[in-house]
Amino acid sequence: MWAACNGHEGVVKILLGQGDVNPDMPDGYGQTPLSQAARNGHKGVVKILLGRDDVNPDRPDEYDKTPLLLAACKGHEGVAKLLLGRDDVNPDKPDKCGRTPLWWAARNGHEGVVEILLGRDDVNPDKPDEYCQTPLLRAARNGHEGVVKILLGRGDVNPNKPDGYGRAPLCCAACRGHGGVVKALLRQNHVNPDKPDDDGRTPLWWASQKGHKGVVKILLGQDEVNPDKPDEDGRTPLWWAAKKGQGEW
Repeated sequence: MWAACNGHEGVVKILLGQGDVNPDMPDGYGQTPLSQAARNGHKGVVKILLGRDDVNPDRPDEYDKTPLLLAACKGHEGVAKLLLGRDDVNPDKPDKCGRTPLWWAARNGHEGVVEILLGRDDVNPDKPDEYCQTPLLRAARNGHEGVVKILLGRGDVNPNKPDGYGRAPLCCAACRGHGGVVKALLRQNHVNPDKPDDDGRTPLWWASQKGHKGVVKILLGQDEVNPDKPDEDGRTPLWWAAKKGQGEW
């Protein structure tokens, strides 16, 4: 386990040469030597372990995170390719929160891994987690413009799909002040720039409430945006700008 975790290929080979060493023995969290090597991007060790018939390449830990998911989460493209080359690895297997390898790669902005996974026919590019957050929504929320553009280039990704609070990707991007992502989403024909969440809060409302002046200007340039639209408590974008002392926008 420790040799694999730290990428010591020579030590791994020596230990695997012993007849009484279990190459797939998990630790207290259910992670195997392969899991540790995949998570840390040790391609050589991964290749050695995958050459063993007694190593399960798709074995999940106690959180249902597989070696592929761990590699995707950290952006290790080489390791991901090795694992995806196996017929016994599920490329769309979610963890306990319903988050797939693609979801994690998108969330963390790993464009290379995202493209690799999207090249598979058995990967759902719009699969939400248990909180109804899709890969696109998480990428938008975290400001990963490159990943957002890759996902928007797919015909099977819904750019308006909301999370459990009714917040669409545009709302999430506006809330965090990610102007580039906001522009990319607004270029989509089917994106409603004034769509409120479950509390009546529009992208403009969120941008105003958080003080993101640049995003406010972008949204005000959209004909469909109502600059005076209140939330369920009657608070408008202007109300928030005035409260926070943002001056004339």
